[in-house]
Amino acid sequence: MHLDVLDLRNFYYRTPLGRVAQRAIRDQMLALWPEAKSQTVVGFGFSQPLLRPYMDDARRVIALMPAQQGVMPWPAGAPNVSVLCEETQWPIETGRADRLLVLHGLEFSENTPALLEECWRVLGPGGRAIFVVPNRSGLWSRSVGTPFGHGHSYTMGQLETQLRRHNFTTERQQVALFGPPSNARFWLRTSQAWENFGRRISGVVAAGVLMVEVSKQLHAPHRPGLRAVVRKPIAVALPKPVVEPM
Repeated sequence: MHLDVLDLRNFYYRTPLGRVAQRAIRDQMLALWPEAKSQTVVGFGFSQPLLRPYMDDARRVIALMPAQQGVMPWPAGAPNVSVLCEETQWPIETGRADRLLVLHGLEFSENTPALLEECWRVLGPGGRAIFVVPNRSGLWSRSVGTPFGHGHSYTMGQLETQLRRHNFTTERQQVALFGPPSNARFWLRTSQAWENFGRRISGVVAAGVLMVEVSKQLHAPHRPGLRAVVRKPIAVALPKPVVEPM
């Protein structure tokens, strides 16, 4: 079941904990994708917190928001790039996206295989995608006070296996949100220190969210080699043998 767009907006833009989560995830995304100059960047779910860094340099930015969740205009004070769509039918041409970001999309999907097929369809050959999901072993997936405490949580192995079944190639992994999902001032003030510390220990176990970067690789079809067939061979005139006189 999808969360309402107003709940997601209020968490990320109107609560200190939401701003901490937004910064932590975005920092790790930028470690994977520092820029997207002249590329088409598509987000699905509630991807706006991750799309902001690419607004100036990307060729185009599109924020797709599923109908079950609802849509909000974004960004504020600029031409709107948000689009309401069906979860498995996106208004984007096949192979159009160079980069795809999925945040609060996969864990809420009512038809995960069809959603991943749509992700594959819109991504161009060699394109990259980042999927962000709640970590099953992390504290954030157990907190219903945050969006990560709703929907389906994953282990890293489960996420990679599901993506591989839909022909994506795993490139890199990242994790984020090591501090507890608490609004207490101490935890909020020390959130960056927890992020720095968490990546030096067993991050996959302690992190609140998992991030997997994948690519779309299209392999050339295997065909038998061309067979050289001479339909009308040319007769070659050989010289007649010379007979020496006796």
